[in-house]
Amino acid sequence: MTVTSADRPLERPTGEFRRTFVPAALDPGDWNAVAPLFEELAARNPAGREARERRIRDLSELLAVLYDERARRSIATARNTEDQALEDRYLQFVHDVEPKANEKTDAVYRRIAEDPGSAELDDHYRVFLRNTKNQVEIFRAENVTIEAELEDLGQEYSKRMGRMTVLFRGEEKTLQQLAPILEGTDRTARREAWEASAGRRLRDRDGLDDLFDAMLEKRGRIARNAGFESFRDLRFRQLNRFDYTPADCSEFHAAVEKVAVPLLRELREDRKKALGLDTLRPWDLEVDPKGRPPLRPFAGVTELVDGVARIYERLSPELARQFQTLRDRGLLDLENRKGKRPGAFSYSLEESRLPFVFSNAVGVDDDVRTLLHETGHAFHAFACRGEDLVWYRDCPSEFAEVASMSMELIGARHLDVFFGPADAARSMRENLEGVVSTFTWVATVDAFQHWAYTHPGHNRRERRDAWLSIAQRFADGTDWSGYEEVRGYAWHRQLHIFLYPFYYIEYAIAQLGALQIWLSARGNPDNALAEYRRGLALGGSRPLPQLFEGAGITLDFSERMLRKLLDAVREEVLRLRGLS
Repeated sequence: MTVTSADRPLERPTGEFRRTFVPAALDPGDWNAVAPLFEELAARNPAGREARERRIRDLSELLAVLYDERARRSIATARNTEDQALEDRYLQFVHDVEPKANEKTDAVYRRIAEDPGSAELDDHYRVFLRNTKNQVEIFRAENVTIEAELEDLGQEYSKRMGRMTVLFRGEEKTLQQLAPILEGTDRTARREAWEASAGRRLRDRDGLDDLFDAMLEKRGRIARNAGFESFRDLRFRQLNRFDYTPADCSEFHAAVEKVAVPLLRELREDRKKALGLDTLRPWDLEVDPKGRPPLRPFAGVTELVDGVARIYERLSPELARQFQTLRDRGLLDLENRKGKRPGAFSYSLEESRLPFVFSNAVGVDDDVRTLLHETGHAFHAFACRGEDLVWYRDCPSEFAEVASMSMELIGARHLDVFFGPADAARSMRENLEGVVSTFTWVATVDAFQHWAYTHPGHNRRERRDAWLSIAQRFADGTDWSGYEEVRGYAWHRQLHIFLYPFYYIEYAIAQLGALQIWLSARGNPDNALAEYRRGLALGGSRPLPQLFEGAGITLDFSERMLRKLLDAVREEVLRLRGLS
């Protein structure tokens, strides 16, 4: 069964992973019921390794229950941003439960971090103890309320973006529903669709800037409360980034400028010539350079899911079984509709230890890649199901995105389930060209965030000018003449800037890992997939470099590595052009 609407609610945990500490009848939304469990954990004075491990595992179980409840309420609002009751229920948890739970969690973390006996725990707890000590050091009780206020602002951003529609040639359409038009051969229609979408976002530019200004102010206060000069410095600690620094990010931006930007400009120049244009405009980037109709891999979401299921049947019986679980248990919501939050995600339900996959499919080729991407995250969740520590069922984003981006590339070997040979080659070529543009866009977004959070007190004009300067640094040669205002606010569409600050460089770092797996799979696909799955099974139980090593790849975002991988991408793009 395929779920494509919000009509079927998520099932509750079935007891497959039984609670041993949290009462079965506990209402996670009732703080009065939750608080005594935290107090009991904080009051423990365990003696011996077994008792210390039990405290950690009981805390893990309690947090899993709370994370699960938050996930369910958040998913419900994403599926229907116009339902006030769902939003109220989510915000009740965010305001009434989560801040108090964060404070109580910190109290237990402190007991664990300050306990000399923690050093005697099994090596399996090493990463947990490292991260716990870090979080204890940066936690400030006064920030809890501010973080809840940031959740409110994030909800407002999602609502604004979710309700954006335009009247296009007499029909109301979401901005996502304009995507197929941008792939069409009618240049006039493409321009109208692009202008309609861009114009709709511009209508909300002041409101979106208001939101971002409020977020900047609150994040600045959070940083100062924690003793940091800038939110950027605090954020790196919040994200447990132990293996690279802001300076490393700047070096990577420079590498992208030297290696990826010239390649992308070469690809854009080839596109312009193939289309017979004097200048390449923003609405010319998705159409087929040979003027062929857009790729339409499926007619409805059921066909999309059936096709991806066949890909996984070819790749691995276990992956196919896991994907079928998503279908059977109503863990897919893939169809775009009015009022649904834009974008795509995979969100783990921590009690049942199952992932929920969300997207906004409208029938374009990119919808296939999106589903492969998000189910890559889902397979990561399945690989970690047997891990009892909730923290290890997650992992650093730099590796989490390896799971998803690798699956896009590995799965693309079987696109013939949707296309004939020529169109399958065309789809893969477009994917690889998209990889190149991913590097430049990630560098643009990341560099912009570094600027925004290290220039306190800047005004909106300065911010707009900074964005335009950074965008030009990584520009691909597209002509924006006459649309400078649109370009100046293009960052508004990137939800990570608003909702997940500094969570973006991970995509580029992970893409380097995914390309390494892709290269390996070209020579030995079975071995590459086996190593990939071995890496996923580690969850977050190892430091980041060891997670990469577990998947048979190297954590290396140097210019040398970038050049090696993009040379291979360029070679493959040229080969695929001959086939498509």
